[in-house]
Amino acid sequence: MSSLATKTHPLLNNLPPFLTWRALGFRTICSGRLGFAPCEPAPPTPAPSVAGTKVLETFKEEFEIGSRLITLETGKIARFANGAVVLGMDETKVDYQEKQFAQGVIPNTYMRREGAPKERELLVGRIIDRPIRPLFPAGFYHEVQVMASVLSSDGKQDPDVMAANATSAALMLSDIPWGGPIGMIRIGRICGQFIVNPTMDELSLSDLNLVYACTREKTLMIDVQAREISEKDLEAGLRLAHPEAVKYLEPQIRLAEKAGKQKKEYKLSMISEQTLEKVSNLAEAHIEAVFTDPSYSKFERGEALDKIGQDVKKALEEECDEESLQVLPKAVDTVRKRVIRKRIIAEGVRVDGRQLDEVRPIYCESGNLPILHGSSLFSRGDTQVLCTVTLGAPAEAQRLESLVGPPTKRFMLHYSFPPFCINEVGKRVGLNRREVGHGTLAEKALLAVLPPENDFPYTVRVNSEVMASDGSTSMATVCGGSMALMDAGIPLQEHVAGVSVGLVSEVDPSTGEIKDYRILTDILGLEDHLGDMDFKIAGTRIGVTAIQLDIKPAGIPLDIICECLEHAHKGRLQILDHMEREISAPRTQDDRNSPRLATLKYDNDTLRRLIGPLGALKRKIEEETGGRISVSDGTLTVVAKNRSVMEKVLEKVDFIIGREIEVGGIYKGVVTSVKEYGAFVEFNGGQQGLLHVSELSHEPVSRVSDVVSVGQQLSLRCIGQDVRGNIKLSLKAVSPRPGTDVKGVVEGSVPVNKQATDVWASVGDVSNGQNPELPMRKNETPGVNSSTSSTPAVLIRSAAECDEEEKASGFSQSSKSTLKSTLASKSNSKPKKSTSQSDFFSSTNIQKSTSFSQREREKLAECLFGTEDGDEDNKGTRAEAIVSAKNLKLGTKVAAKVYQVRAHGLVLDLGGGIRGMYRFENNEKKDFVVGDELLVKCSSFTGKGIPVVSLVDS
Repeated sequence: MSSLATKTHPLLNNLPPFLTWRALGFRTICSGRLGFAPCEPAPPTPAPSVAGTKVLETFKEEFEIGSRLITLETGKIARFANGAVVLGMDETKVDYQEKQFAQGVIPNTYMRREGAPKERELLVGRIIDRPIRPLFPAGFYHEVQVMASVLSSDGKQDPDVMAANATSAALMLSDIPWGGPIGMIRIGRICGQFIVNPTMDELSLSDLNLVYACTREKTLMIDVQAREISEKDLEAGLRLAHPEAVKYLEPQIRLAEKAGKQKKEYKLSMISEQTLEKVSNLAEAHIEAVFTDPSYSKFERGEALDKIGQDVKKALEEECDEESLQVLPKAVDTVRKRVIRKRIIAEGVRVDGRQLDEVRPIYCESGNLPILHGSSLFSRGDTQVLCTVTLGAPAEAQRLESLVGPPTKRFMLHYSFPPFCINEVGKRVGLNRREVGHGTLAEKALLAVLPPENDFPYTVRVNSEVMASDGSTSMATVCGGSMALMDAGIPLQEHVAGVSVGLVSEVDPSTGEIKDYRILTDILGLEDHLGDMDFKIAGTRIGVTAIQLDIKPAGIPLDIICECLEHAHKGRLQILDHMEREISAPRTQDDRNSPRLATLKYDNDTLRRLIGPLGALKRKIEEETGGRISVSDGTLTVVAKNRSVMEKVLEKVDFIIGREIEVGGIYKGVVTSVKEYGAFVEFNGGQQGLLHVSELSHEPVSRVSDVVSVGQQLSLRCIGQDVRGNIKLSLKAVSPRPGTDVKGVVEGSVPVNKQATDVWASVGDVSNGQNPELPMRKNETPGVNSSTSSTPAVLIRSAAECDEEEKASGFSQSSKSTLKSTLASKSNSKPKKSTSQSDFFSSTNIQKSTSFSQREREKLAECLFGTEDGDEDNKGTRAEAIVSAKNLKLGTKVAAKVYQVRAHGLVLDLGGGIRGMYRFENNEKKDFVVGDELLVKCSSFTGKGIPVVSLVDS
């Protein structure tokens, strides 16, 4: 112990003796500490102390709105903030940044954490900011930051409205001067019935999404997305929303009385009456002269006003009035505001000389960029917007990672406000909150008239580039976007137009009530800046599709807001008249530039072969052709910007995996080998067919190599198949006859009535109501389900596979005997005719121009008739004998009865309960009736084993 004391405090070695005298009651010095010791032995060392429990004083308010229980709580978290509130509704709590932990998910980003604010977070930030900003006192320029975070979300309620109410409660608790509280509510409508605080599921069925914020007596903010709701119904929704939103106010006031802080006294930046009077005397007359001259353009007016400001500054500098110089810009702006508002209320005349309800001159042009899918140019006064439309594949829809709402968005509108549109210099940075807000407003306005996704599966992107701005560019974007969509051939239900309505009011200083006011239609940028509100309303002739209200004073009576709806409707109709004169229906595009979409059905194994390892083959096709490919379960979707690109993509797809081969279809292939009797061609994903010498040209061909060579690419028509399943191709069928004019055939195409894919030729076709139907395939009849497999209905074999198939396809010894006996029995009832093997090929349907060599033809004849020195009774018979349907094989001929007559072919009864199919050829007479007997030959089988037959001449 002493050594410890020495090491700890060396000076303790020199302590006086009395300090260690226990008789005086001093305790032994230990660890450098000195104290009195008890007379009795020291008790045992006490146990270590345990941390106590901290008590957080919390305050809570509960109330009910609609059918939802709302809670406001403070005191538990963020105790260092000026004010902090947790607002809860059901299982959702808002303390607004959306973080994925609120729904129990790890972010799907590279860093696995939240990054820059997403588009939705910026929009919710605007929803919070717009109603609270007007309630800060005039001259309060201190920075105030509101942080709102979603703590937990059950996915049932959109947290944006809750975040705004929580923000109001936090400001009420803080020491910041603010004129709240506010209440915000959401209203929906299903089947004509309004719903307060609808869930996300209810909103998906609602034709109205109304967000309304107010004080006890006045409206602060409105945000609406609707499906052409009438102004009358919208007014009813607004009048329902106000009393429901007011229910949020009393709980906030009670909570502030319990736990609120004393409001601080902040220095306000105000203009003295003396300074304002001096600036007014110097500038008012000159400003009034500028505002009363309607000949000024936007920039001429701005330059004149700036010169007035410079003249006032010089006068104040001569007087050395430093106080007035410090607030000169605000003072001059105040004088401008006073002059223009006084003139509008007193005379009813606006800055540019228009009447209060007059819309500026309009210029509309659609299709101004013909190479694009859709484009338009819209000008209203000096405001000008260029809109373009781009169509893409369904897989190009935007993926969303919001806590609530759909996971993807197929319609996007991107609004851009470059610096040159207001004659300024600046650099473009990331997402701008203003640009996102204006773009979303226009997007909501147009979304209501888009066709359903089932009818129009494209992903649509509208780009709005503001070319010049003098007020209301977002509403110009709505007008230009609507025209561009119609120019792209998209079947919109109606044109959508938008207009901004402004307000200039005269307020009683003693009471703060509005004494007089004027409503302005289609406001200028200057009228927006100097007026009381910017009320943007978009819609069709039928009703409203989107609304956004922003105000500057601390609220506007709801009666005035509802009155503005009618003014906006009249202005909207004037704009729609101009738009409809330019383009009134979806345009039918030129095939060269119109976008194309094709949907093909394959099995998943085939699609994997097309995609390739890690999607490498798919990406290569997209890079080489410029088209877009998307794959879902059993479906391949191809989107191309025009016809030529679509043909390139389908050619690549056909070459890799092929499509169902149909008689009459035209395919591109590559010559793989040249024989004396023709050439073998590889086409349709590695399949092989025979181009016989007789099908090379309309003129006689002595040598095949004179016409085609190995490696040459050809466009060929499928003209049928032989009894072994080999595909017969023809070059002369796609070549014009000498001396004839062929208007004919597009390479790589298949006749429309036989096309196996669902191809949207152009958006214009869809807009005219001609929805594409999936044509019946070659091996299909109505009522018979076809396989979606990529296995062709026509069986295709290479030359090397022919001999193997001959052994397995029924030309065995047993088949020979069956055929011989059947033919022999037939010969007893018919006159005998000597028929050699060579006569057989000339007299039957199997022509010498088939894909068989001479040896193969001899072998087939032996199978049917025996050798030349064989059974004499079999000679002279024909190959059209009837055999049992149970022994049905390729090339077998049977007697069949017509079971059903369909539009595209016949369903035949082959006997033994077996049904076969026969499809009408081009220009074939269709005078068949049920019960007719036909002699047919089995030419192929479908993927499900259904026989496909062809007629045999009697």
